[in-house]
Amino acid sequence: MALLWALAAASVQIRCVDAARAGARAAARSEPEAAVLTATRDAAPRGARVGVGRAGGMWRVTVEAPTPGPAALAVTLRAEAAALAEETVGGVVP
Repeated sequence: MALLWALAAASVQIRCVDAARAGARAAARSEPEAAVLTATRDAAPRGARVGVGRAGGMWRVTVEAPTPGPAALAVTLRAEAAALAEETVGGVVP
């Protein structure tokens, strides 16, 4: 049972990483925030919390999701990805 739980948790972590990267790529392309959230949520595991923010020329996307299984084994997994905003490449950061 522990091995199955560990495999399920690893799968959730990988999906969190993929979702954060997908959202960061969308944000870096200057897509609207709704499109960034949609891209992130489409790749994220069910029940994940998504956050998008910008600091200077960097977009940061975070994805947090609980592991599946009983409450005694509940762990919140987290992934973050950052990408440079497209309009800042070769120019001045707004």
